[in-house]
Amino acid sequence: MFAVTRLRVPPDGAADFPAVVDRLLTALADRPGWRGGEAGRAADDPSLWALVTRWEGVGAYRRALSAAEVKVAGAPVWLHALDEPGAYLPLDRPGP
Repeated sequence: MFAVTRLRVPPDGAADFPAVVDRLLTALADRPGWRGGEAGRAADDPSLWALVTRWEGVGAYRRALSAAEVKVAGAPVWLHALDEPGAYLPLDRPGP
């Protein structure tokens, strides 16, 4: 599964935001079930960011979010999160 969190970061916080997100990604990467993740800024709206993470399943994702170190690293990121669904199950596609 993958999770998408869109974030609205004010201009005065944008310079420090990549380092803040990197701390969260590092904490998440230590959790079981982690498959990868990245963050980026919207090309057309510099205040809009996205955090995308990939997990073995919904359970691994939810357990990762409940870890103390993830909560601490995530708090300064998630305070900018837009209130919308963020966990997605990939489409089943036939192989090549």
